[in-house]
Amino acid sequence: MQDFSFLWPILALLTLGAMTPGPSFLLVAQTAMSHSRRHAFAIALGMGCGALIFALLASFGLVTLFTLIPELYITFKVLGGSYLCVLACRIWKQGNQQSVPSQTQNRQKSSLASFFYGLTTQLSNPKTAMVFSSVFAALLPADVPAMTPLFLSTGVFLSNFGWYAIVATALSTPKAQRLYLRFKRVFCRTAGALLGTFGAKLIVSTTP
Repeated sequence: MQDFSFLWPILALLTLGAMTPGPSFLLVAQTAMSHSRRHAFAIALGMGCGALIFALLASFGLVTLFTLIPELYITFKVLGGSYLCVLACRIWKQGNQQSVPSQTQNRQKSSLASFFYGLTTQLSNPKTAMVFSSVFAALLPADVPAMTPLFLSTGVFLSNFGWYAIVATALSTPKAQRLYLRFKRVFCRTAGALLGTFGAKLIVSTTP
């Protein structure tokens, strides 16, 4: 029987990375408080799928491709940074709205749209792929079982989705939404500023 115990420290390290506040965390938290648990879960699922995609790409040499074609990595970073800046502007403008959307308005929003919102946000940061590749290179043994990429990517998906689902559950309570409504302008301005900073750093880091 093949031994896959080497996966646990890798998944533990990547889970800790997912728990570090960043664009993905901000989006799930803001959605959970301003919309509904259903939409926050859909975004969490998109985040998990984005992490799975990056894990698969990292397993099959995405960083090598970026090294061979630096222009591809630069383009990826500029597009990702631009997307985060647009997202920051949208959230910033939400601070001008006077109330949390009603349940009727929430139902009109598609869960599928929320899913793709989360997916594109996760995929907007190519540095995630670099982190995955670095961790894989450092902690994977020289000889790994053939099913390692599948099990590793599945574990990355479950850990990312699980964490963001916890965030969605904790912050979609009536108490959390009342707190959000009370300090909505501050939350939106802070989240927008942080997302804009993340996006700008991606774009600026492409310059020599």
